[in-house]
Amino acid sequence: MKKLAIPVIAAAVFTSVATVWAYDKIQGQEQSNLSAQNKQSAAGSDLHYANNSGAIVGQPIDFTAAAENTVKSVVHIKTMKQGKTVMARDPFDFWGEGGLQQFKMPDAQGGGSGVIISTDGYILTNNHVVDGADEVQVTFNNRNTQTAKVVGKDPATDLAILKIEGQRFPALAFGNSDEVKLGQWVLAVGYPLNLDATVTAGIVSAKGRSIGINQRQSNRAIESFIQTDAAVNPGNSGGALVNTQGQLIGINSAIASPTGTYAGYSYAIPSNLARKIANDLIKFGSVQRGYIGVSLGDLSNMTEEQAKEMGISKRDFDNANGVYVGDVVEGSGAAQAGIKKGDFITAINGTEVNSSSVLTEQIARYNPGDKVQIDYLRNGKPLKTQIELKANKGMVAKSSVAGGVYNDLGAGFKALSKQEAQSMGVDGGILVESVGEGTLRNYTGIKKGFIITSVNGKPVSDLNAFQEALGAGDMIQLGGTYAGNRGSYFYSFNNIGKQQKSVD
Repeated sequence: MKKLAIPVIAAAVFTSVATVWAYDKIQGQEQSNLSAQNKQSAAGSDLHYANNSGAIVGQPIDFTAAAENTVKSVVHIKTMKQGKTVMARDPFDFWGEGGLQQFKMPDAQGGGSGVIISTDGYILTNNHVVDGADEVQVTFNNRNTQTAKVVGKDPATDLAILKIEGQRFPALAFGNSDEVKLGQWVLAVGYPLNLDATVTAGIVSAKGRSIGINQRQSNRAIESFIQTDAAVNPGNSGGALVNTQGQLIGINSAIASPTGTYAGYSYAIPSNLARKIANDLIKFGSVQRGYIGVSLGDLSNMTEEQAKEMGISKRDFDNANGVYVGDVVEGSGAAQAGIKKGDFITAINGTEVNSSSVLTEQIARYNPGDKVQIDYLRNGKPLKTQIELKANKGMVAKSSVAGGVYNDLGAGFKALSKQEAQSMGVDGGILVESVGEGTLRNYTGIKKGFIITSVNGKPVSDLNAFQEALGAGDMIQLGGTYAGNRGSYFYSFNNIGKQQKSVD
């Protein structure tokens, strides 16, 4: 068993990863450093699987039919964000005599790809493609253009649904991503580098990958990517990953690259998860998500010393399969079903789970009130139970490691209580408890004790709002003060995770 460091799903920890997440700026505008069915009627109808038969063994693989079918259903998305007015000190006012001045940020244009999933005009894309956009336009393969409305977004999975007016659009049928196999041929279809519809081919090189990229958008990030070597570049985000039958098995979202362009690996959100999220966004405008109520850890990435500290026996460390249960939320479905700290969950509804990312993605397919069958080990003995998922967001699978330290920023944070805020002369905010190696030390003058009251002009008073706000712009501006100081300070820097790029 490989013994590395434990990755757990942290509610407040930004994961440092080798991925590059790019947000392409169209028409020569600035490049952002963020970095990525048949349904016959409108809201209410489920999106359905298509038959997912495989290619004939021994026959040459022909991509032409799949490519021709898919390009008709993949659209080019263009977004426009109006520049905001911000208050900041003049960088040339070295003595600080001029005070704060008002600056108008330039408008920004961006874009990506999207997939038509219903004949009446619902389009599935990435949340980071359209997040914050004031206007969204989609262009079809025949160059016709329409304005689209954002129906709903889900930062946790980096998915969003758009709607265009009309009927009889060429919808792409969903395939079954659970049937995807390593080594299987796939096609990636999208609009990379502001080009027209482009098709590339590759194979599935891994499944269930978690790369930490969605944690920039949500503290409850859900990742279990299909990894391929199909060439994907900026502009591909939100585009289709299809099998050789032309069925949608994934939504392209991110690449791993030291440069921001394709360097070997790309990542797609599995279609089975995307289908559930799409259904919820169309029906409700938000995701109805069930929670199991446990904290999780992966033994395969844990050292023996860490395992010992967590109370895991050497026998279990050497032999146990599945995902380690680090804690159980009181009153949760897991607690009521008898799951205990120290158990190892091995399967969800008969589907083997060998990592926390796979387990979380499996649970994310279900709604509150749904019941799931759980296979688990306790002291080496295989057991089964049934868990009813809860709607309480406090029961999300979360980290066994205390949060509050954001790796990229290199700092520790604490939300001020009402009493603490009053004593420091502020209405509320986030206290910088420590500053170590990272963005804050390298690019700002922020010191321990700084009270962050706003991010990009948006007030923040709790860690959830703080983390969400950190993922909302190309540049980050932290506003705040120090206790006992009447002055206001503003610090700006490139968006955290500058080496994480999505592939719009």
